[in-house]
Amino acid sequence: MHDIPPHATRTVLLTGDDPEDKRQQLKLAFTHTWALYESLFDIITQDEGYYLKAEPLRHPLIFYFGHTATFYINKLKLGKVIDQRINPKFESMFAIGVDEMSWDDLDDSHYDWPSVQDVKAYRDAVHAKVLQLIETMPITLPIEQDSPAWVILMGIEHERIHLETSSVIIRQLPLTLVTPHPRWTACTDTGSAPTNSLLSVSGGDLQLGKHTDAATYGWDNEYGVQTCHIDDFHASQFLVSNQEYLAFVEAEGYRHPRYWNEEGKAWLEFTQATMPRFWRNRDGHWYQRNLTEEVPLPRNWPVEVNQLEAHAFCQWKAEQLQRPIRLPTEAEWYLLRQNIAQDSPHWDEPPGNIELSYYASSCPVDRFVHEGFGDIVGNVWQWTETAIDGFQGFAVHPLYDDFSTPTFDGKHNLIKGGSWISTGNESIQASRYAFRRHFYQHAGFRYVESQQDPSTMTRLNVYETDELISQYLEFHYGAEYFHVPNFCQHAVQQCLQELSLSRNNTHNASHTHSTMKALDIGCSVGRATLELAKTFDHVDGIDFSARFIQQAYSLIEQGEKRYTIKTEGDLVEFKSVTLQALGYQDVANKVYFAQGDACNLKPQFTDYDLVYASNLIDRLADPKQFLTTIHQRINSGGYLVIASPYTWLEEYTAKQHWLGGIKVNGENFTTLDGLTETLIPHFELIAVKEIPFVIRETKRKFQHTVSEMTIWRKR
Repeated sequence: MHDIPPHATRTVLLTGDDPEDKRQQLKLAFTHTWALYESLFDIITQDEGYYLKAEPLRHPLIFYFGHTATFYINKLKLGKVIDQRINPKFESMFAIGVDEMSWDDLDDSHYDWPSVQDVKAYRDAVHAKVLQLIETMPITLPIEQDSPAWVILMGIEHERIHLETSSVIIRQLPLTLVTPHPRWTACTDTGSAPTNSLLSVSGGDLQLGKHTDAATYGWDNEYGVQTCHIDDFHASQFLVSNQEYLAFVEAEGYRHPRYWNEEGKAWLEFTQATMPRFWRNRDGHWYQRNLTEEVPLPRNWPVEVNQLEAHAFCQWKAEQLQRPIRLPTEAEWYLLRQNIAQDSPHWDEPPGNIELSYYASSCPVDRFVHEGFGDIVGNVWQWTETAIDGFQGFAVHPLYDDFSTPTFDGKHNLIKGGSWISTGNESIQASRYAFRRHFYQHAGFRYVESQQDPSTMTRLNVYETDELISQYLEFHYGAEYFHVPNFCQHAVQQCLQELSLSRNNTHNASHTHSTMKALDIGCSVGRATLELAKTFDHVDGIDFSARFIQQAYSLIEQGEKRYTIKTEGDLVEFKSVTLQALGYQDVANKVYFAQGDACNLKPQFTDYDLVYASNLIDRLADPKQFLTTIHQRINSGGYLVIASPYTWLEEYTAKQHWLGGIKVNGENFTTLDGLTETLIPHFELIAVKEIPFVIRETKRKFQHTVSEMTIWRKR
């Protein structure tokens, strides 16, 4: 890895005295990260490798090849740094790659992926656009979260994440589709592993969380404050090696349920796993799959497993030693991390196998030792007992509101310390990344001996406390106020009264039609979607905000949603709603929630008998674009329902795009006039209704509004 420029793999400091020097640092970080990412894909020898779904719980690699480029355009446009897209189709197709929610929820969707050459050409166009922007945009120091430079850093750090996750997928491609590459050379130092032992660590009080004025870029979950007390404990001197883990495998640890928690047992039953994902056994000989080759199992390298396997090993180890062995918590890892004084990007040379400074693989667990402990950072990520959550004071960045919040579900555990391919933000002390416990990264673990309950060192938020989200949850699922019916429920019921739905006549003659489908576009936290599911066989709920979508998904997955709402000042009321009490327990399986842009929907969202757009039209940047294309997604005889109070605001919609509420040729031109003018080529207006609603802000402050509902039938 010696062709990598010094410091190019490290995160860029936000501080400095010379804006032009900072511009050059950004340019180097952008161009190097971009080139490094593309060189990883050079490992693939045939285009087939881009389209093969090597990891069932992720998209094929062609998605990730395009995704990091579209991320720049989508975030720059959302941040109003640029005005024009480069390829709207790609910027929809490659926009969102959320990992599957569960290991048994396989995605069998078939996408019309473009060619590798077309994606490469698109990447070239994006590269030129971003480079031009870096060279011309104003830069003020320090770089702050509302700066265009922050968006560029977000794109750089995002691509660094996918450099790592894509390498995990490439590691699962058939060997016939990959080839060794001079930039990606593995360590060759293999042999017997050192004996692992438990060393004492002094506990103490610790404050976690990154300050908002920190000198390095951070993701939202890093900021805030959490204090905790850690008892004295013992930690394994080294990461668990392949050799140490092999003893667990040979003791048939995968076959004994007593070592596995309930989630682990279910995963084992589904996968029938008998060894780590990257191990092979042929004719009684053990091998390991690395990035481009299989090699005899390197006994002195760290084992790479998921969190469920690491947890089971600890249970087995505890039984062997008759001592309380478990995975460390995030806080316990931080105490070990204090044995390394400096942090990236300030260190002279990395104190571990990290930032691609040494190898494109793991290396022996005793190569990098500090104060007696090997691999405090680097080599492989280290699984913890800690489920990720936001620290006190957590706030999302408005341009990436779904980076962390979808993982705050108690099902994603933190990994700490970085791996050999961790660069940029991933390699700094404050970084916090988490994955579902069944997922694989370049991740292993060390174990600790401690009597302390891990839950005493962290606090998983049980109640949603974000004020905006809580307000919408209350609007959708909360109490009625001033005798005004629940808007989401009442509006759907009023709409359905006007529809003439038939399973036999809503399609055109060329289709047979037995399943009725609806789309709730701008679904927010999902009440109308669920209400529609009482009538329709399948309902898609789509919203621009991943934070809202996550609330809806959480409700249908867990059956309950808890949140707080303001009463006065700092006082709050705790609320809880359940699917059972709401009457949706039997229809939740008919809804599908997804993030999406109403003006740039993915092609699979089509063939609907009803498109329901509530309180959306006056919040779109270009409502006419939505209205002039939505008929393409509605079956003949199907319906479009629009409900809105028509509160046009220039912060959402430029005035030239307002549908109404304006003077035209000196005369009043209402939004209904604009809707009629726009929709009449494809629809006929069949009903207009007034639907009131009340939004609670505090115990004594409410908004009382009337939404006009127009119902249109497609000709």
